Amino acid sequence: MKIVAVRSYVQKMALTKPYTIAYSTFSDVTLAFFEVELANGMIGYGTGSPAGEVVGETTDQTALNLQTDFVQKFVGRDIRHFQQIIYEAKIQFNHLPGTQAAIDIALHDAFGKFIGISVAEFYGQKIQALPTSITIGIKNVQETLEDAAGYLQLGFKILKVKLGLNVEEDIEKIIKLHELYATQFKIRVDPNQGYTLAQLNQFINATKKVSVELIEQPLPVGKELELLTIDPVYRAILMGDESLKDAHAALEYAISKPFGVYNIKLMKCGGIMGAMEIANIAYQAQINLFWGCNDESILSITAALHAAYCCANTKYIDLDGSFDLAEDLVTGGFELVDGYMHINHLPGFGVTKL
Repeated sequence: MKIVAVRSYVQKMALTKPYTIAYSTFSDVTLAFFEVELANGMIGYGTGSPAGEVVGETTDQTALNLQTDFVQKFVGRDIRHFQQIIYEAKIQFNHLPGTQAAIDIALHDAFGKFIGISVAEFYGQKIQALPTSITIGIKNVQETLEDAAGYLQLGFKILKVKLGLNVEEDIEKIIKLHELYATQFKIRVDPNQGYTLAQLNQFINATKKVSVELIEQPLPVGKELELLTIDPVYRAILMGDESLKDAHAALEYAISKPFGVYNIKLMKCGGIMGAMEIANIAYQAQINLFWGCNDESILSITAALHAAYCCANTKYIDLDGSFDLAEDLVTGGFELVDGYMHINHLPGFGVTKL
């Protein structure tokens, strides 16, 4: 089945409310969308929303890349060769994971629709459903507790709390959350590279009784080997995020072992095929997977969910990025039930354009 057209466009979307992490505050997000149309009229949808401060690519760059002659020449190619096209795109747009992801997701969606099965079925679904964490940005203690109360009413069971600006206040937040919600929530934290090694040790020592489930990217990129001084019991819950952009990094850290968990984001590694490379390395190294996201469309969140459920070493998901959007261009994909995310098993990613 031939590809007969490709299209791309950009959409700026407001967030339901601004949120802050260790290095920035956001009130809206710009997403690049990509469409691959087949000769039978089926359309595969993709999207790119890279975090420029992490991967060095902006959404504006993604949008421009999707309009290049290289991408236009997908027209006339056979969708059955979608993995080869993704491979070529990865070479063409080296170190541009937002562009790679938009192409990868659209081609996967089109191929799944063409053969009439979900992407998860194509790769082999191994996990039926997991609970996602819901993220609380950097706020004062009282606002953090108020957000937690609201998320409890919505049925969420896991909180991921953004930290990294003030370790003493961070400790206070986590201890108070534990005092109020020890039986209702598991707690994960993400300092977003905001700690020094001394501050990380301070946080670990002060929160030992809290049973923090995961600590995501506590030190800046480049300081990973300092984590080898952490007690192995706690190093097992340290997770690489900004440090873990591709399979090369996954292999490097599988050998040196600064992290006990790998955070895979499609917008860091360039889509599902890049994610699977990391996942396979982690599987061989007996490293568990955590699947994360930026502020993203339901489309790419669903794509990450399909990939996550096809990996036996997936243990955690944090795929709440579409919940922050005040609007989206697609619907469907997954269903959220008591905090658990279930894919709908329709062909491709099962999303419908609004």
